[in-house]
Amino acid sequence: MTSIRNWRALCAIVIGLAGALPGCLAAGAAAAGAGTGVYLTSRGAESIVAGSIDDVEKRARAVFEAEGIPVTGSQVESSGAKRELKGRKGDLEITVSMEQQGATATKTEVSARKNVAVWDKDYAQLLLGKIVKQK
Repeated sequence: MTSIRNWRALCAIVIGLAGALPGCLAAGAAAAGAGTGVYLTSRGAESIVAGSIDDVEKRARAVFEAEGIPVTGSQVESSGAKRELKGRKGDLEITVSMEQQGATATKTEVSARKNVAVWDKDYAQLLLGKIVKQK
């Protein structure tokens, strides 16, 4: 009888820890991102990049060129306060979305989509890191 109680108690602990695990992973990811300033999203990576939106767009275009990603489209909204670049590299559709956050900061999100349900977050993070470091 006590072995059944012990088994149930162990199962309850395991289930409780498994339920808390996604929160721990999210907290760990946030802590890791806090040091780098690049955060993973459901489709790629984002960061608040130092620089005006004009500057960040130039940097994104330079990274596209260095990576061999031809620009296939661009979009400007809100009198230039929101911008988007699109390109293709192999089977990936790359999108860089930028939104002005004051005079010296731009919220920038990069995604690299393989198909409707598959995203290459590692490549998106790599590209965003290069945009952040680009001078």
